[in-house]
Amino acid sequence: MTSEKERLGYALGLNIAKNLQETGFEEFDYSAFSSALEDHYAKSELKLSVDEVNETLKNAMAKIQAEKHGPVMEEGVKFLEENAKRDEVTVTASGLQYRVMTSGSGKSPAPTDQVTTHYHGKLLDGTVFDSSVERDSPATFPVNGVIQGWQEALPMMKEGDKWELFIPFNLAYGENGAGGSIPPFATLIFEVELITVN
Repeated sequence: MTSEKERLGYALGLNIAKNLQETGFEEFDYSAFSSALEDHYAKSELKLSVDEVNETLKNAMAKIQAEKHGPVMEEGVKFLEENAKRDEVTVTASGLQYRVMTSGSGKSPAPTDQVTTHYHGKLLDGTVFDSSVERDSPATFPVNGVIQGWQEALPMMKEGDKWELFIPFNLAYGENGAGGSIPPFATLIFEVELITVN
């Protein structure tokens, strides 16, 4: 490679290939990839519509995520299936599971209310990812400002209640996870005490 254009083209190709590989794209048609580059820069008629491009990439990313994080998702499904068989566990229509640990007699919050809670959150392997209990500092937040599993559970609780929540990934942080502590597709377990409705 003698010309600057050749070297630049090769360098760009390597850089793009590295990024694609890191994202998880290992197998695709290289000639179609090259054709797409040529069509774009030549302003030729594209062989896929914008919607088709977006749908294709979305499906490919979903497949990559499922392959990468499938074991975590499968572990969660198996756990919830077994957990649902326990007499003390209630399963809602959404798939949320809960166990009443302590019953209170106060009022229940509306979705727009602020609540003060104590909570202890962990993964299925027991790893604690967040705990107001360990910080010894109750947390106050709006009911509609938290994950879906909490948004469903809190209005069913009364002040003074303490519940154990078993939250499927789709009612928690979904396919993205949260930070470095909650992996994608993770089923979460929370002990939640509803202290006050504000």
